[in-house]
Amino acid sequence: MRQSYPAAIARLKSLADQYPLYSKADEALYLLGQAYEEEINRLRARPTCAGTPPRPLGCMLEGPKSAMIADFTKGAAEAYDRVVERYPLMDRAPDAKARLVALHQPVPRPTKAAVAENKAEQNGRKSPSTLSKVFEPFEKHPKVAAAAKGGEPTLVDPTPVSASDVIQEANRAATPTAVGGSETHTVSVETVGQGAPPPGEAAPRSDVGAQVPGGGSGSQTAAPPDANELKPNVPPDAGELKPNVPDDAQALPPPQQVNEIPPGAASQAPAASGQANGTTPATASSSGDEPASDADMSSSKKKKKKGIHKIVPF
Repeated sequence: MRQSYPAAIARLKSLADQYPLYSKADEALYLLGQAYEEEINRLRARPTCAGTPPRPLGCMLEGPKSAMIADFTKGAAEAYDRVVERYPLMDRAPDAKARLVALHQPVPRPTKAAVAENKAEQNGRKSPSTLSKVFEPFEKHPKVAAAAKGGEPTLVDPTPVSASDVIQEANRAATPTAVGGSETHTVSVETVGQGAPPPGEAAPRSDVGAQVPGGGSGSQTAAPPDANELKPNVPPDAGELKPNVPDDAQALPPPQQVNEIPPGAASQAPAASGQANGTTPATASSSGDEPASDADMSSSKKKKKKGIHKIVPF
């Protein structure tokens, strides 16, 4: 309402990331996409000026302007994609698909696992009864009827997004390097470790031989070998304890492997279990990653009436 779209983007994005089980998460993501689209409309309304100064007040160069529009379009598409992929059975999923088509972006298709997860969340929610609505002004605790009874909440709070982060990200997208400008950055490498050590660094140890130019070694000698160091080809100790087992018993071959399942029964067992569950073994493990069909996304839950339909009985 105040047209502070960077602040709205920051708060809606933080809300969607921190509370994925919120009953209005699809609405928050849809409003996030709408805020990005409003930023796109404001950029397109600004006049485009040439690169040579002086420039009119409020105008933008063509390169940075198109780069910022592309960045905001990407943000809006990501928000609508999350509605379609994560909340396919909620009210804003059809609206998000329509906005993706209007932005000329591909419309994703949710997986069967995402549909099952969202269906479980929707089935756990309850609509408030008439009696609870009557006593709602006198209750002291919040309403929890719409809270999800299942799902995986975020155990670690994500980093909150601020309005300045949104503005800085848009400015980085409009920099000359991002739109093919001539600005370049170079990296220099400094070689250290030659000559005398600086005053704050410890002197080199004397037990390590120093290398001098020319392939020779310095006057310092290497450290004496450790007496406890293991050496190869050590003769066996005569007093070493040995197991009380004959020598020929240690060279016996391993016992023969016995398969208790008769041949052919192993291939029949997975097939029988798959037929009992209504799925084949090849598709049982990967069924959750397959795209969901229209029948899977159809919800049996009756949608709430909106607008004047709330008071019209038919």
